[in-house]
Amino acid sequence: MSVNWKAFVDQISHYDSFVLTSHIRPDCDALGSELAMAEVLRAVGKEVRIVNAHRTPPALQFLDPAGRIDVLGDTIEPEEVRADCLMVLDTSAWQQLGDMADVVRTTRADKIVVDHHVGEDDLGATMYKDYHAEATGHLVIQAADALGVPLTRAIAAPAFAAIATDTGWFRFGSVTSDTFRVIARLIDVGVVPAEVYGDLYERDTLGRMRLRGVILSRTEAELDGKLVHTYVTNQDFEKTGALPSDTEDAINLTLAIGGTEAAVIMIEQKGGGFKLSFRSRCAMDCNEIAQQFNGGGHKAAAGAFLEGSLKDVQQRVLTVVRERLQAALA
Repeated sequence: MSVNWKAFVDQISHYDSFVLTSHIRPDCDALGSELAMAEVLRAVGKEVRIVNAHRTPPALQFLDPAGRIDVLGDTIEPEEVRADCLMVLDTSAWQQLGDMADVVRTTRADKIVVDHHVGEDDLGATMYKDYHAEATGHLVIQAADALGVPLTRAIAAPAFAAIATDTGWFRFGSVTSDTFRVIARLIDVGVVPAEVYGDLYERDTLGRMRLRGVILSRTEAELDGKLVHTYVTNQDFEKTGALPSDTEDAINLTLAIGGTEAAVIMIEQKGGGFKLSFRSRCAMDCNEIAQQFNGGGHKAAAGAFLEGSLKDVQQRVLTVVRERLQAALA
C-alpha cells in the first residue's frame, strides 16, 4: 500500500492552517513526525500548531527544546484547537488518541491521517497510509518531496530520530535499502547520528537504570525459552524513582536473550489497567494479537491496553500469546 502523494498535495493546498496530533505516550516516531511535518507545512506557507494529549516524555524533550508542542488541558484547551485541517500522525486508532479523540470527533476541520500502522479505525479522515513504511517519519520526508520542500536540518533531525528509533536503530526487518537512502539525505543536511544516539541512549537517569534492573530481574521464559515476558507495576516506579516513560523500549531488552522468538511486557497505568507491548521474531503476528485487545501495530511489534488486575491480565494475554506462538512455530 503506497501513498497517493499527488492527492495529498492537492488536499493540502486547500488549507491555510493545521493542527497536528499523534498518539498518547508519544514516542520518537510520533514526536519526530509531528515536528518534521510542522516544518514542512510552514515551508509552504501554512500556519501550524502541534497539540498532544500527553506531555513529551523528559527523555525525549531534546526533540522539542523550545517547547513548541502544546498539551491538551495544560497549555491549550479543547475549544482553542482550531484549524482548517487536523492531521493525525503515527496512529489511526481512536483509543490511541486519548483526550484528543473528543477533539477529533467534534472538530469542524477536515481531517487527514498520515500513518504506517496496519489497522485503522474510521476517524472520518482522508487516509494517507503505507504499512510497508518502517516509520511515519519516512512518510513525512516523502511528503516534503511531494510538496517540493527542500530538506533542512529542522526537518531532518526529528525525522532521523523517528526513523532510527522505529527501526531499533536500523536492526528491524522493516529496514530496506530505501531506509538508508533517506537516512543519507538527512545526514547530508546536517544530522549527526552520534549526537542523536547520545540524546536517546546515553542520558539515562538512575531511576531508569534501576527500573530496567527490575524489569529484567522478573523476566520469565516459557516454551523452551522461545517466549519471554515481564511486567511493571506502579509500585516499581515509586521504588526506583523512574517515570512511566522510562519503560519505552524496555521490551527490547528481553529480546537479547538467546533463543527468544516472542516477548511481552505488561505495564501498569496510573489510572488502572495495563499497557501491553508485543514483539515477534518469527511468524507470530503481533498485530493480530494486539487487535484481540483493541490494539494494533505491526506484525513484528504491536501494543494494546487491557483493564484488570496483574494476575488477570497475565492469564488472558499469555494464554493468547502461547497459542499463537506455538501455532507459528509448528
